[in-house]
Amino acid sequence: MSEPSISLKQVIGKTVKALRIKKGLSQEDLAHECNVDRSYISMIEVGRNEPSVTKIFDLCQGLQIKPSDFMKLVEVEYEELRKDETQ
Repeated sequence: MSEPSISLKQVIGKTVKALRIKKGLSQEDLAHECNVDRSYISMIEVGRNEPSVTKIFDLCQGLQIKPSDFMKLVEVEYEELRKDETQ
């Protein structure tokens, strides 16, 4: 079984970005809510940085989403991409 070409951290980043935009927040706004630098949010969104569990909880608070709901979105997207790769 081969590794998927898209990584989990890329899916997390894509999900953070989609939720941030849906909420009408800038990277700066979300960074302020999470007490991190804007560049950290950017690095997550482009898949260059993988947030810790603690930071995922902080991001979810800033995005006003339950961590379990966030992880479900990530899981659905990741499984969809894996399914697409096997077809």
